[in-house]
Amino acid sequence: MRKLIVSTFVTLDGVMQAPGSPTEDPSGGFEYGGWQFPFSDDFLEDIEKGILKFPFDLLLGRRTYDIFANYWPYRDEKTNAFAERLNKAKKYVASHSPLEPEWVNSELIDGDVAEFVKNLKAGDGPDIQMIGSGKLIQTLLKNDLVDDLWLQFHPLTLGSGKRLFAEGAIPAVWELIETKVTPKGVIVAHYKRDGEVRTGSF
Repeated sequence: MRKLIVSTFVTLDGVMQAPGSPTEDPSGGFEYGGWQFPFSDDFLEDIEKGILKFPFDLLLGRRTYDIFANYWPYRDEKTNAFAERLNKAKKYVASHSPLEPEWVNSELIDGDVAEFVKNLKAGDGPDIQMIGSGKLIQTLLKNDLVDDLWLQFHPLTLGSGKRLFAEGAIPAVWELIETKVTPKGVIVAHYKRDGEVRTGSF
């Protein structure tokens, strides 16, 4: 069984909207696009390289796909490890609107996304990486399709914006596998799915 690995930047109050730039996703009047940038450093980049171990397939929502497709194909693969890995990866795109994928190795998901991903995981091939793509994450969590979470908790709160566990998450237990802390205070936590919620009483 192939694993589905979700990695995302998140604030302490759970916001994951538009970490990369002010123009990434201003929907809902979001004013803090680009909030992740001040916390980037070589230490965090090395961790991200470890998360994105090649080979892998890539699963993306439409907004994230458009951002990536307009950036990564134009980076120098000889000097940028992320460009090489992302460009070579097979890419599956979830979109409600028509799409003519121009980024090499890209394919539009046809039909029900949850069923497609379920079948994809059951097939042969490398693990499946998913980066960002907030609306798609909600669908995958609701259908219990996520095996691993790599969450990068940034030391700030924003108070508003699209949140990681906004809606649709089912009750679930996650086992903490490892943590790392960057010099700028970003906590990188690796979780894996670990069964059902267990309750008790004091």
